[in-house]
Amino acid sequence: MKKILALVLALCMIFALAACGQSAAPAAEKPAAEAPAAEEAPAAEAPAAEAPAAVQKVAMITDYGDITDQSFNQTTYEACKAFCEANGVDFTYFKPASDSDEDRVSMIEKAIDEGYTVLVMPGYAFAPAIAATAPQYEDVTFIALDVSEFDLTSAGLETLPANLFSAVYQEELCGYMAGYATVKLGYTKLGFLGGMAVPAVVRYGYGFVQGADAAAAEIGADVTLKYAYGNQFYGDADITAAMDTWYADGTEIVFACGGGIYTSAGEAAAKVGAKVIGVDVDQAAIIDGLYGEGMTVTSAMKGLAATVNTELAAVLNGSFEGGKVENLGLVSEVPEENYVQLAGSTQFGDGFTAEDYAALVADMFAGKITVSNDTEISAADNAKTITVVDLGNLK
Repeated sequence: MKKILALVLALCMIFALAACGQSAAPAAEKPAAEAPAAEEAPAAEAPAAEAPAAVQKVAMITDYGDITDQSFNQTTYEACKAFCEANGVDFTYFKPASDSDEDRVSMIEKAIDEGYTVLVMPGYAFAPAIAATAPQYEDVTFIALDVSEFDLTSAGLETLPANLFSAVYQEELCGYMAGYATVKLGYTKLGFLGGMAVPAVVRYGYGFVQGADAAAAEIGADVTLKYAYGNQFYGDADITAAMDTWYADGTEIVFACGGGIYTSAGEAAAKVGAKVIGVDVDQAAIIDGLYGEGMTVTSAMKGLAATVNTELAAVLNGSFEGGKVENLGLVSEVPEENYVQLAGSTQFGDGFTAEDYAALVADMFAGKITVSNDTEISAADNAKTITVVDLGNLK
């Protein structure tokens, strides 16, 4: 009897193991598509990702502004939203209650608690929040824009975790393009109004000085450039009053560089029919819509949307590479294929045509024109021909 019982039990175990083996057999996986290489043209539209490696949910956390700031936050939000809609991925955004590290950490943790597996964060101010959370949530992908390795290490992150990718940009290059174009178009009384003197804004400004200086040397123009920071990323009555003084003193065009600080330059320019230059994205529509048609001569842009598309596609395709900060700039001699460029709305003229712009970018890509990104020197140190009046902080 015992032998019969043992035989029955053995047969039951064999059948059970066979059943488990059949249910556990993995389904055949589709090969993951390769992510666009950094050397390829960054796509402006949301690409369709192939063969997602796992179900993902994407959340964006806003920085200082909100998703209607017509600048960093809005561009990042719209790029994330468009990509996720094109690929059937759940998406939302979270806005911190205040401009503090604690509230940014709180929103990151809230997004993770709600099941979001990919977090997109624009702006250097996220460094402390990333340092506090990325190492703890190894299964969550962190994509940061404009957060440098220096920002991260200064925030206490000793090594870059494998779940973190950050893009920084060579703002000095598109700043140079804007300064060069401005002088070539005949403007000789220039202004640079930066937000805060953080590295990205400084690089924009110093590039602008170098480009204006090179163009002035070429055509023999007598150029003066007022240079200052508002010490904040939004306009107000005090900064508008300073811009009123600049324009009244003969300034013809101001590069308003830093979030919503363009409002002060735009308000002042509208009173005298002067001009402005936008930043980060093509700001012509918003600035012209608010302050007057044709006010925005150009915008110095960086490829926020292209970066979002590339990295989200890499996540979905299973080819995401973290643990690094990538410095993005020129990848082609074709202007619109680069991560830094002038806006498509640029008001070309006889002094600076679309063909001139293409030639300028080709020379920069080939290394015939070099632009310094040294932020340790002064604005005036970047000029050999033009006069730079460094006014420091307006507030």
